[in-house]
Amino acid sequence: MSSSTGTVLDRRPGAGRDDAGAVAATRQRLRERLGLVHPEPAWWAWAVAAVMGGIAALLRLPGLGRPAELVFDETYYVKQAYSMLLFGHEVRALEDPDPPDPKPEDWSDTYANDLFNSGTLDVFDRGNPDFVVHPPLGKWMIAAGMRLDPDDTFFWRLSAAVVGVLMVVLVVLVARALFGSALLGGVAGLLLAVDGHHIVHSRTSLLDIFLAFWVLVAFALLLADRFAARERLARRVAETVAAGRRLDPYGPWLGWRPYRLLAGVALGAACATKWSGLYVLAAFGVLTVLWDMGARRAVGVDRWFTGMLVRDSWFAFLALVPVAFVTYLASWTGWFRSPDAYSRQWAAENPDEATPWLPDALASLWHYHVSAYDFHRSINTVDNEHPYMANPWSWLVMGRPTSFYYRGQNEGLEGCGADACSSAVTSLGNPVVWWGGTIAVVVCLLAWLLRRDWRAGAVLVPLAACYLPWFAFQDRTIFYFYAVAFVPYLVLALTYALGLLLGPVTASPDRRLWGAVGVGAVVVGAVACLLFFYPVWTAQVITTSEWRLRMWWPSWV
Repeated sequence: MSSSTGTVLDRRPGAGRDDAGAVAATRQRLRERLGLVHPEPAWWAWAVAAVMGGIAALLRLPGLGRPAELVFDETYYVKQAYSMLLFGHEVRALEDPDPPDPKPEDWSDTYANDLFNSGTLDVFDRGNPDFVVHPPLGKWMIAAGMRLDPDDTFFWRLSAAVVGVLMVVLVVLVARALFGSALLGGVAGLLLAVDGHHIVHSRTSLLDIFLAFWVLVAFALLLADRFAARERLARRVAETVAAGRRLDPYGPWLGWRPYRLLAGVALGAACATKWSGLYVLAAFGVLTVLWDMGARRAVGVDRWFTGMLVRDSWFAFLALVPVAFVTYLASWTGWFRSPDAYSRQWAAENPDEATPWLPDALASLWHYHVSAYDFHRSINTVDNEHPYMANPWSWLVMGRPTSFYYRGQNEGLEGCGADACSSAVTSLGNPVVWWGGTIAVVVCLLAWLLRRDWRAGAVLVPLAACYLPWFAFQDRTIFYFYAVAFVPYLVLALTYALGLLLGPVTASPDRRLWGAVGVGAVVVGAVACLLFFYPVWTAQVITTSEWRLRMWWPSWV
């Protein structure tokens, strides 16, 4: 469209008449152009979200305290979270005063873990702060659950379970907003609720589930901002056209946008959980201004690209980046308030090396970040080989899932009624969700490239931001369990493909029937995989032969 709204819309009935009817008619036409017409009431989506949230809770909360001990990287994050409750910052765990000879590689952790697992929670070397390489927010979230009862493993993992359930609720609402269907919202919520990778993370206190949560919150808020901004754009353009005035060639400024500011807070929280949130911040910043550009073009703004640069991009930057930075800095409040925290006094002790124009506290924090960054760069596959490290090329097909916990006959496990028993927590995705989702990602890519379907692009952007950066770290020790950050978008991609299979509401009854059969088959298959794999997601005691039956590939063991 090369003409402005003033030369296109004012030819329609009512243009130029400054009355409520003309404004309403023009605004409705613009809303249709902007994709703002939802055929279903919003309360349907909330009802479906509540049901799916209930299902997610039933799969995540019962037996949450099993296994009744620290598993996998809980050895870091649960203990660090509890030390933050006690001291306001991370403190090193005690080392064994009578270590074995020779010392195993993890001897100090084993000593502290044994004490912690047995109920002696204060296992910290007071006055000896710990050097940690992840920001504090995720650990504060773990600590929020532990505050209720730190002696119970259920509460060690409660915060992870709560955000896992909330993510299922959010995915329902996001899918409804994207696809305009509460039915597809329910499908998306159910697929996330039954995914094993997400279930395992929702039942284990690692940082990645909190990163995934904040990224999803930011995505939901930017979607809300997209619709709210388009509603405002439609109203302002309609008022201009109905009054017979020429539309500004750059289009109107859309003013105060609280959803985008809140998205900045959520993105800051993501970065304050893990630094990989920075990639998402950059990607979402580009996405939101491209959405604004498309909206200006859709309503007939002459200089829609320049309008995006002048009227949207700077304000989007200010709403996201500084807000995210302040949120990130606020997450370090405990560190700022603790004079004996790690590196807290670095600037005072090294005045010649500190940046002179920064206050000592900020200079010390900067030095801490440089040290943490150097640590991350040093983690390579040569010096830090791990049996469960997995190249990102294998993630979508679940080539090497991470074993969080395993006990078998060698550890004296009993209770299955057989000679050999197993209890495992394997961060293994639901095969229907992951393998079907991988195909669906290709479908989304084609739909975005060939049909310019904004919904497909919207799903792909956060998936790419959470996934693709890991390909730049081929020489670093990385794991499949990091992939939980993009599970919601894999689910949304699969839901998008299932929506195409189902067909539009205007399709023939036969077309819809066969589409519904196909969608139902996928959903039933995902639920069947849930029932089959649930024991190895939740540390249930089964026979070793039953455990092996679930390890389909040798690389899953």
